[in-house]
Amino acid sequence: MDTVKIGKYIAGKRKALGMTQAQVAEKLGMSDKSVSKWERGECLPDTGVLLDLAEILGTTTDSLLRGGGVMRTY
Repeated sequence: MDTVKIGKYIAGKRKALGMTQAQVAEKLGMSDKSVSKWERGECLPDTGVLLDLAEILGTTTDSLLRGGGVMRTY
């Protein structure tokens, strides 16, 4: 997985909603430092927060993990 691409996607969705990192973090019950690390591509969100993060950002977990890329069909 491309952590930088995923981070940019998270940041883009958050900014499009007019939210701060602190607001996203508060909704998840986490530190804004965690959100910052995701957005910089230093690490990925834990699987336990993916569903909630996707809901907050108005996207899907699949899109989050692909960094907004197109889903491939086989």
